[in-house]
Amino acid sequence: MRIFFLFCFTIASVLSGAAQRAAQRPNIIYIYADDLGYGELGSYGQEKIKTPNLDRMAREGMRFTQHYSGAPVCAPSRCMLMTGKHSGHSYIRGNYGLGSGRDSEERGQMPLPENTFTIAGMLRQRGYRSGVIGKWSLGFHDNSGNPLKQGFDYQYGFLDQSNAHNHYPTHQWENGRYDSLDNPAFWVHSSIDAKTATDADFAKFSGNDYAAAKVTEKAVKFIEREKRGPFFLYIPYTLPHLALQAPEDYMKRYIGQFSEQPYYGNTGYSPSKHPRSTYAAMITYLDDQVGIILAAIRKLGLDKNTLVMFSSDNGTSAGPIVDAKYFNSTAGLRGVKKSLYEGGYRVPFIARWPGKVPANTVNNHVSAQFDIMQTLAELTGRKIGNTDGVSLLPTLTGRNASQEKHPHLYFEFAEGSGQVAVRLGDWKGIRKDMKADPNAPWELYDLATDVSEKNNVAAAHPDIIARMADIARKEHVHPHILEWEFIDPIVKK
Repeated sequence: MRIFFLFCFTIASVLSGAAQRAAQRPNIIYIYADDLGYGELGSYGQEKIKTPNLDRMAREGMRFTQHYSGAPVCAPSRCMLMTGKHSGHSYIRGNYGLGSGRDSEERGQMPLPENTFTIAGMLRQRGYRSGVIGKWSLGFHDNSGNPLKQGFDYQYGFLDQSNAHNHYPTHQWENGRYDSLDNPAFWVHSSIDAKTATDADFAKFSGNDYAAAKVTEKAVKFIEREKRGPFFLYIPYTLPHLALQAPEDYMKRYIGQFSEQPYYGNTGYSPSKHPRSTYAAMITYLDDQVGIILAAIRKLGLDKNTLVMFSSDNGTSAGPIVDAKYFNSTAGLRGVKKSLYEGGYRVPFIARWPGKVPANTVNNHVSAQFDIMQTLAELTGRKIGNTDGVSLLPTLTGRNASQEKHPHLYFEFAEGSGQVAVRLGDWKGIRKDMKADPNAPWELYDLATDVSEKNNVAAAHPDIIARMADIARKEHVHPHILEWEFIDPIVKK
């Protein structure tokens, strides 16, 4: 009997020790918006669109003012976030689609290769259970990019970002299985005749199951299921990426507040009778989902042991459908999505962790999303190398004096005309149109006095331009496909 009690005591001690160690490793939630501009939250100056939950999150945590995504479009930013590599080293450097966005041609994007070292894989080594719920963009269920082969224990949502253009899709994917939704099938890039369009024509581009609602539902269930922790939950929502689609009750909150004309789908994506109201509704809906997630962790008593972060994959959408000027979506920054001017990839970043991250603080530390892997490594006691990131943990926990700074930040963007950018202190250099002109000149801006990048002072600072050119040469590694090599292309003679 004594041996039995000793055995039970030993088992209880082991379990108690495991529980204590789990409690010391915080839960981590990273919420990712899609095409959300730097100025589209109230805490970042937005005046027309209501975002009370994220504004409260900023008051209860830390808001960063100089944080960058890895790239100015979806897939490469997600790759750089997951792998801690900047765009000169990253495996994926553009939106390389393998399908068309139609259900019958769904193939996903270029997949991460086998044995990629991801945040989820790193945290698995530290005893974390990981889930990705939302838009993946880094492979399909039948290839090496399957999230379940990249360190995640659970997946739900869009695998193919082209299918994610429709917020009322016919289906989502759950751990490689097809999950049918209560929505009719339609091609989201259809247009309607402006002369004959009726309310019924606009209504054809909606359904009963809003994708973001399903994401939140699954996210809350994951948190409840993994509440004993530690867990890592990555929630890449598809809002407010086009198409313009939102639940009717959210659109009604804004209809009548803005002067607006119908959009008939003539330049891609689905028609919208109230485009400004719908766009605002999508952002407010996203904000409410963040509120639901925060409420779930509070209800489960996880609030003080959960680091919650929020950011966006790039700047606000380009083109005529989203009225970025009307909403001041970039907060005065130059450029939008697909641009390496600040408005294309300087993004909101808010972190909240009661008792650990100082509340109601604003931080000007220059950082990027490829810092997140190194940050979480330090947070969980894991030493890693071969990343381009710097841990933000000192800044997040109020120890600014011990924060390591990047000597520079490097960015390249292979799509479109080909662009390179370097951040060196307050100096920002950018080269454009490099595919047409490999010797395209540098532009130079002093972001301390010219955050809108209006005054090109390159001619006055050849020494700084020379340093940036040297950085660009050293940071660029040849990509694995020819389409992405615009910096050092093969010249055919």
